[in-house]
Amino acid sequence: MTAASGRTGRPPLTEERRAEIRLEIARAAVDLFVTQGVAATTGEQIGQAVGVSARTVWRYFPSKESCVRPLFSAGIDVIAACLRDWPSGQPLEQLFDRTLASEQHFVAGPEQATVGALVRLTRTEPGLRAVWLQTYDEAEPAFARALAERAGLPAEDLRPTIQAAMFNAALRAAVEYYAWRTADAEPDTARAEAELTATMRSALAAAADGLA
Repeated sequence: MTAASGRTGRPPLTEERRAEIRLEIARAAVDLFVTQGVAATTGEQIGQAVGVSARTVWRYFPSKESCVRPLFSAGIDVIAACLRDWPSGQPLEQLFDRTLASEQHFVAGPEQATVGALVRLTRTEPGLRAVWLQTYDEAEPAFARALAERAGLPAEDLRPTIQAAMFNAALRAAVEYYAWRTADAEPDTARAEAELTATMRSALAAAADGLA
């Protein structure tokens, strides 16, 4: 085939498929981190668990710790959209009940046990802790923009910036509290989701005074 005939080889991956691969790598990395520790886990092992090469793993992630990032960052856009559409005067915890709880984009649903175990690892693994905190740090501007748009304020206005910081801190504190508190709990998806929802409601209610 000549150059004029077109390209040969496999077609490029779609963005959706790339996201799927990233998530598969993330799940495999967490399983290995939990069972054998971060230090003992290699890029080759993560790749083998997914059926890809270590080179592919490094193409998607700069380090083995960063492999878990898709599990931490899932749902940021959804949460920001919920904040943008949050009706004036509606309690923040009701926003969670009606919208976020139904979506389960934090750590509930099929990823709940996985992310719970991962968050607990951030207590003892500095590399994972750095990824965890960086994810929230990068989410904060998205939340600030959503709150600014809701209030009809410029994106750089101080008030939505502070509100976003409060909201962001409440989310992180709630997820950490839930993960660490339920470390030895028996697996029970329905009960776990109810406990997570209650924890999130309490955290958001505590932050609501500054977000009214």
